[in-house]
Amino acid sequence: MKILMVLTSHDKLGETGKKTGFWLEEFAAPYYVFKDAGADVTLASPRGGQPPLDPKSDDASAQTDATRRFKKDPSAQAALANTRKLDDVATEDFDAVFYPGGHGPLWDLAQDATSIALIESTLAAGKPFAAVCHAPGVLRHVKSADGGSLVKGKSVTGFTNTEEDAVGLTEVVPFLVENMLKQNGGLYSKAGDFQPYVVTDGFLITGQNPASSEPAAHAVLKMLG
Repeated sequence: MKILMVLTSHDKLGETGKKTGFWLEEFAAPYYVFKDAGADVTLASPRGGQPPLDPKSDDASAQTDATRRFKKDPSAQAALANTRKLDDVATEDFDAVFYPGGHGPLWDLAQDATSIALIESTLAAGKPFAAVCHAPGVLRHVKSADGGSLVKGKSVTGFTNTEEDAVGLTEVVPFLVENMLKQNGGLYSKAGDFQPYVVTDGFLITGQNPASSEPAAHAVLKMLG
């Protein structure tokens, strides 16, 4: 069982002068779900190397069992520091693909042609594709076989407008995940703010927020049987 995890390389939070990147829990929780199930996990990002960590996800208040485990795991830290370039990975080498969130993907992966092609080929091959929190934003320009938006008519979720408002970044992000999914024809649903919520439609798995990252990873494993 080979699983590819794709992380952002973008570290600038709009014009605020602050840093962003990937959200630690959304990487660590699925990573250990997959590793504990015996999966071979490959990490990739647009630029390769060390992806930027959203500093807020490293706050004491944001820590979970999975993030604490990561802090004590030199091999996981080394894997994260040496992600492969997205251009160097291929759908046929993996059984499933998982995108952790953080705000970073809204700027780079949502527009990245290699990422878009990877997602399209993964789903066309009948392989699970999962994205959590802000990572469903990477579906913005992904097309289905008929040339329409991939999410049109599909049940999806992602970081809510009210959650974005709660973290104070509604006016900073390049687009709102909830709005984009609805505008592209997605059948968007959500749970309460910051409550775990995962939606599966065919081979597409989306999670609403950081708390949804672990259950989304379990949904991938369930699909892989």
